[in-house]
Amino acid sequence: MKRKVVIALGGNALGNDPESQKEAVKHTSKSIVDLIEAGNQVIISHGNGPQVGMINLAMDAAAKTDAGTPEMPFPECGAMSQGYIGFHLQNAIQNELRSRGLNIPVATVVTQVVVDKNDPAFQNPTKPVGAFYTKEEADKMIEKGFVFKEDAGRGYRRVVPSPEPKDIVEKESVKALVDAENVVIAAGGGGIPVVEEDGNLVGVPAVIDKDFTTAKLAELVDADSLIILTAVEKVAIRFGKPDQQWLDKLTIEEVQKYIDDKEFAEGSMLPKVKAAMSFVTSKPGRKALITSLEKATDGLAGKTGTWIISK
Repeated sequence: MKRKVVIALGGNALGNDPESQKEAVKHTSKSIVDLIEAGNQVIISHGNGPQVGMINLAMDAAAKTDAGTPEMPFPECGAMSQGYIGFHLQNAIQNELRSRGLNIPVATVVTQVVVDKNDPAFQNPTKPVGAFYTKEEADKMIEKGFVFKEDAGRGYRRVVPSPEPKDIVEKESVKALVDAENVVIAAGGGGIPVVEEDGNLVGVPAVIDKDFTTAKLAELVDADSLIILTAVEKVAIRFGKPDQQWLDKLTIEEVQKYIDDKEFAEGSMLPKVKAAMSFVTSKPGRKALITSLEKATDGLAGKTGTWIISK
């Protein structure tokens, strides 16, 4: 019986513009198909930070012209990014599968993710999207209701809320595709955030952390393993210091201790280990792997990477 594996692709697996992205996903698809050939049933999620920001800014710029282009709400920009990133990924994976003589269908699902409209994140936007701006440029855009924050001396970036994912609207569609032996791409960019209002689902301007959404997706499709891909082969403590230590395996208790000791950087490894914890604790026997794209197959075989287990 095939192992059901959900993969969270990091930004290093995608380019920063459509042309570079098409080249990047050719490389990404080889590692994904390696996993499929190794006997795994694969569901893929991905980030969209640069892409959704680019779309949002392009639509905003177009709205300022004489062409009468309407302004595009942020949830719709997220949907656009899911569509074109999904197209590039499924096209590259299909081509790689065909080159190896594998007749496996690939499908992308435009995915809505339910969040709580009372989530405290809506009162404190923190998730950076889009390009860097000077203070003067940011001040002009604040007049449109955007929120900007200075980003590590590199300039100012727009920030939006990052609420916690509660449910995935299209989970049954994803399950049906998986049951039909499809390779599925879903919940891209953390999903399109929606809240429930008077029995309806309404899109909201926010970005859900893609690792947390991928963990929720893995939970809901009852995956055997969650793989969170990043730029490094393993998780480390005292990262970048002379006594840096790479870790092969972590229990939930050990992860929590290292989090309490502030061993993992916010916006980098911290959300990844937290997302891994949420999946592992959702049901007995589940486990998560954090490793690089190139080492994913070896990691799943137990040869490398950092495994997070219940105990």
